[in-house]
Amino acid sequence: MNICLELAMKGRGKTSPNPLVGCVVLDKNGEIISTGYHAKYGDNHAERDALLKLNIGDAKGGTLYVNLEPCSHFGKTPPCTDLIIEHGLKTVVIGMCDPNPKVDGVSKLRVAGIEVIEGVMENECRKLNEVFVINQKERRTFVAIKTATTLDGKIATSNGSSKWITSAPARNEVKIIREKYDAILTSSVTVNSDNPTMLHAKKVILDRNLTTDLSSKIYEQGDIFVFHSEKLTPKRDKDNVTYIKTPVLDGGLDIEFILKELYKLGIMSVLVESGGRLNGAFLPYTDKIYNFIAPKIVGDNSAKSSFDYREVFDISEAEEFELSDVVKFLPDILLILHRK
Repeated sequence: MNICLELAMKGRGKTSPNPLVGCVVLDKNGEIISTGYHAKYGDNHAERDALLKLNIGDAKGGTLYVNLEPCSHFGKTPPCTDLIIEHGLKTVVIGMCDPNPKVDGVSKLRVAGIEVIEGVMENECRKLNEVFVINQKERRTFVAIKTATTLDGKIATSNGSSKWITSAPARNEVKIIREKYDAILTSSVTVNSDNPTMLHAKKVILDRNLTTDLSSKIYEQGDIFVFHSEKLTPKRDKDNVTYIKTPVLDGGLDIEFILKELYKLGIMSVLVESGGRLNGAFLPYTDKIYNFIAPKIVGDNSAKSSFDYREVFDISEAEEFELSDVVKFLPDILLILHRK
């Protein structure tokens, strides 16, 4: 199953809205005879990728390992269960059941006389496909926030100086994290003050008053979705930019409306990279936080905080998250947190 997970990760950033899946096929003697993975959306599923490398009969009486329950319905490709049955596998070992209600591969395999073992390394399998699980169970976009702060939680000084809080190794990891998400999201304030490039296939800019300049670096590549006040009509145009009229709620763009629109657009996961105000606005809808911390202290209470969006008078009002992992990118560390 570890091999399945390693294979599955090769498809990161390319399979959405499909999950990440890897497959290992053993012959009747327990020897690995084929492997496969889902390389990108529309391509063969992992099981099909592995089994099509074999002749019928090669895997007869053998075992197939896969981190996600094999599909049993027609989609972009035929059901993987049919091919498994055709190849005469004796046992199928599954990491986790598919949260898609259309899938009932386990029952189909058992009816065909194949032994099915479920729940092998299930936690690891769920962690790998956390986005897919949320998409299927809750029919919404998975939301993550990335911040880079000093020890006292500051993302910039009072005058906006922020380059660079974290080191090159941490910044390189951010590029890897971005690849895991369908889109990255930021605010007009960040675009206007920092002029970031944010290389990505899809980018989302919240620009309520349409103040960003189309000559900004962020507009140079990628498909860009600009959410703005429904009271305004864009007077500029660019081939890679789509404007979306958005209701204004409590002085800001309606976050729930934005998330519903992203899901309709097929954006199954989004990484928020912005200032404290927008981070705070998204916090109630956030599933995961990547918090890079540098061993630096600003010591200025007027400096900008990573989350700065409300007044709180009782500590019980704090948003709570669970620490999932701590990774070192010396001299910095990365805290990975999930909503409780």
